[in-house]
Amino acid sequence: MSETDLGLITTFDLKWVENIKKCIKEANKMIAWITRNIIVKDIYVMKNIYKTLIRPKLEYCVQIWNPAAAHGNWSIILELEAVQRRFTRLINNIGTLSYSQRLEKLNITTLAERRIRGDLIETFKIMFS
Repeated sequence: MSETDLGLITTFDLKWVENIKKCIKEANKMIAWITRNIIVKDIYVMKNIYKTLIRPKLEYCVQIWNPAAAHGNWSIILELEAVQRRFTRLINNIGTLSYSQRLEKLNITTLAERRIRGDLIETFKIMFS
């Protein structure tokens, strides 16, 4: 049994897998739309598209549902990261590079690193504000 409030799916056992899968599904739909409709796939255009259309879908309310790096959660963490991997492969001239090289060229971090950084920022705000 689950309940949806403000676009966030909450189950009674407070497992966020259903919500994470929904975020992944929406991001993959958007990637498919971009693949079909965007002709110019250079680094500048695709980076801006990623930051405005894809990443917000993967990070909506991430402070609540952030999957902990523990046994049983690695598959969902890797599924989230696979969305970013898939998108960066679409970009002209860097699509064949390794994932870490693509991130370096785009000057972005992994989604896991962004979630950790966000947690640290929220903790700092709670402790020192």
